[in-house]
Amino acid sequence: MAVPESAPQRIADARERFVDLEPHLRPDELRARVAELEQAMGAGDFWDDQEQAAKVSGEHARATRKLQVHDGLASDLDDLDGLLELAEDDDELGVELVEQLDSVERRLADLEEERLFTGPYDSGDALITVNAGAGGTDAQDWAEMVLRMEMRWAERRGFKVDLLEASAGEQAGIKSATFRVEGDHAYGLYGAERGVHRLVRISPYDSQGRRQTAFAGLEVAPVVEEVGDIEIKDEDLRVDTYRASGAGGQHVNKTDSAVRLTHIPTGIVVACQQERSQSANKMTAMKMLYAKLIERAERERAEEIAKEKGESQDVGWGSQIRSYVLNPYTMVKDLRTSVETGNVQQVLDGDLDAFVRAWLLQQAGHGESAPAAGA
Repeated sequence: MAVPESAPQRIADARERFVDLEPHLRPDELRARVAELEQAMGAGDFWDDQEQAAKVSGEHARATRKLQVHDGLASDLDDLDGLLELAEDDDELGVELVEQLDSVERRLADLEEERLFTGPYDSGDALITVNAGAGGTDAQDWAEMVLRMEMRWAERRGFKVDLLEASAGEQAGIKSATFRVEGDHAYGLYGAERGVHRLVRISPYDSQGRRQTAFAGLEVAPVVEEVGDIEIKDEDLRVDTYRASGAGGQHVNKTDSAVRLTHIPTGIVVACQQERSQSANKMTAMKMLYAKLIERAERERAEEIAKEKGESQDVGWGSQIRSYVLNPYTMVKDLRTSVETGNVQQVLDGDLDAFVRAWLLQQAGHGESAPAAGA
């Protein structure tokens, strides 16, 4: 193949983007930190404190991964000029050039996305809860579709996904479900999905085949090890145990030791039925409750800041964010950023990157208009 005329300019642009990212990547600091962590991990008593050792090992893995991304990009960028020159007379090298350039641009986009995370919990894991809203059986079916979509998106990004609890609907779908996502910037990314998702379609549960509107809400909470000033008193907590009866084998492992916690002062309810023992389920549920309380505190803080600034926008988590229309036409449109696509099935299969990136850019104050999803 002939070398594309745009290749030299794309290479120059990629190099400029990489230089702009250097202050964010901080490779020298990363190298020093990796060396420091490796020294700690080499100590003879390192594994005496299992919990601390796990934290250090996790930080080492994350720092090493970031350093590898930086060094891989730097190396591939250095190779592009040589490939460009050689590809003028070699079609196979021309194909390799285009593939490597595409790869470099994708990795640069991922790093530019990471730079948009500024919140105190954005870099960590996330706890996601999907609730069926107004719409009866259609809403419960829609909630299950949203659950599948969100979990698939996490898996597409290489995150670890762990379903903690699911409550089945009366006829179909789910009333609610909670899953945990582990991966870099999971909480920061899922902030884009927080809110109400609206579905318009011909209802499969309406005998007259009428068009119905259904809603599902998505809550996002950060998973943190240190809970700071948050205190849960025993007298503020109601503990219920029950036999797990989730939405089905594809969703949750049934056990006889499910735990539901109700925080009486706030009305927050969490449940876990994933673990084998009641004590393990309670421990996981307590972590879920802490996460929900942190989310509540963050929301109240954001509302107070908005009030002080005199801002009128809705800073709550419950606003409608996106419409999914299956009839009389097909379209998914984000109501905050105006990003839209006609490929509804692709979105429902977990292709949410365009929507999330546009929201992150908007939150960061970037004024450029976002492209259509799937473009």
